[in-house]
Amino acid sequence: MRRLVHALLLGLLGAGIVHIAVLLLIPQMSERDTWSRLAAAADLYMITPLEAERGGTPVVKSVDPLFRAVACRFDLDNGMAQIKAPGKVPFWSVSIYDRKGHNVYSFNDRSAEKGVLDTVVLTPAQMIAVRKDLPVDLVGSVFVETDAKQGIAVIRAFVPDDSWKPGVERFLAQASCAPQTP
Repeated sequence: MRRLVHALLLGLLGAGIVHIAVLLLIPQMSERDTWSRLAAAADLYMITPLEAERGGTPVVKSVDPLFRAVACRFDLDNGMAQIKAPGKVPFWSVSIYDRKGHNVYSFNDRSAEKGVLDTVVLTPAQMIAVRKDLPVDLVGSVFVETDAKQGIAVIRAFVPDDSWKPGVERFLAQASCAPQTP
């Protein structure tokens, strides 16, 4: 009887370890991650709405109905990426993710100069080049330095009520994501 209980406990422990390992490996082994879904929806540097348009399937399901979100993929081998959006909304935030979906940096309108969305994502080598001679159009930009060569920028905007929808939609529609040379 003692051997049977020992074997059962050992079997349960082994099954638990295998189960946890499989759960931890799913994001790395999955071919339908956020990067892949965005790549299927749009090219690099293209602003892509994350919500479904006109009843379609969303690229990435939004968890908060009071926020609208767009995203763009970038590749820092093409130069640094500049993400901008003109106008004012009640609240916006930007999150930069690496290709695997790990959050590299996040900030919002409260930490940007005059609440204007203007950020530049670049590698440490590109940052050194920019520091030597800062271009005039980058003065006031929020610089995000990362070792990740490829990533995703997600812009979220708050819609407190239906009267704000047109302004928020215009803000996100006018957002841009473009490669820049240092």
